[in-house]
Amino acid sequence: MVLNVGIIGAGEVAQVIHLPTLTLLSHLYQIISICDISLPVAQHCASKFHIPTATSDPHQIITDPAVDVVFVLTSDEFHAEYTIAALAAGKNVMVEKPLTLSLPAAQRIINAERESKGRVFVGYMRRYAPSFRGAFLREVASIPKILYARVRDMSGPNAFFVNQSGTFQVRPDPRDIPASAGQERDRLLAELYREAFPGTDNVTDEMKKYCRFLGSLGSHDLSLMREALGGVVNSIEGVSVNDPFYSAIFTFPSTSAAGGEFSVTYESGIDTIPDFDAHLSIYGSNKRVSIQYDSPYVKGLPIKVRVEEVNEYGEKQVREILSSYEDAYTAELTEMYECFVNGREIKTSAEDAVEDLRLYDAMYRKAGFITR
Repeated sequence: MVLNVGIIGAGEVAQVIHLPTLTLLSHLYQIISICDISLPVAQHCASKFHIPTATSDPHQIITDPAVDVVFVLTSDEFHAEYTIAALAAGKNVMVEKPLTLSLPAAQRIINAERESKGRVFVGYMRRYAPSFRGAFLREVASIPKILYARVRDMSGPNAFFVNQSGTFQVRPDPRDIPASAGQERDRLLAELYREAFPGTDNVTDEMKKYCRFLGSLGSHDLSLMREALGGVVNSIEGVSVNDPFYSAIFTFPSTSAAGGEFSVTYESGIDTIPDFDAHLSIYGSNKRVSIQYDSPYVKGLPIKVRVEEVNEYGEKQVREILSSYEDAYTAELTEMYECFVNGREIKTSAEDAVEDLRLYDAMYRKAGFITR
């Protein structure tokens, strides 16, 4: 069975990642329609990837009875609106992370999913990387007691990697975008900010940037952290908001029989240096396990696991493991097919994504952005 895909949003992540990946997965998916706020961009993608229908009307995708799966690849503020509409039409939905930017909007998505025959799959691709699911989780499981962990994501400008990816992205001409679209974007963002920072009369630019950052780069790291460390954060000891760099210290409950807890540092930011340093490291008393991610915009860059430990001779031993050269997006979409066609449980579900939004809410409160 090949699933028919309709795509809403033909921007960077669509052109550089999802369209090429879906095309190569032609035994699982067929793209039959694509929509973008810029009709010329949608038409370009349709021509390049041999897609029968291009439109600027998202509801043409959502209401098409031939579409089995709707991909929501728009900017974050439109995620909830289009996901809910697609669920109301009985469609399965692949929504890129973040699910949305506020807890109330996430709850609206969950309510819509409960009333629909469709299911929601959230695009946290790092959690589907073969080296994460294989070597990393296997090696971490052998640490008797986790003492410390570090989450780091310092990524350079996306354009540096995109321009060398061989995908030749086409960007919209601002004249092709109707003024009403910008007004709708502003309206949706204002509502999401009000929901993300309840009881706040003035949502400052600093608060907005923090919200957008956690939804974009932060959601990758914090979602991965949750799965690797086994659940929900115990407490937040502190946060630093210093755009474009952000950090926090969390405590997690220990999984050892002795109980207790351990600290996790999170540090992330975007600068102009063309380097992609994203890793998660977990420390035990005699073993360290790290997974290193590279830019997803260049297909096939290896995701490696590094293990440092003391061997039986008391010597330092270092191992490097690569579970597969298969990229995380291919692994993610292969897993999604099994979920939608064969009923496999979705680990990156809407309910799972809500845990990230709850964490963001706690971080806002620790920063003093929510006082009630």
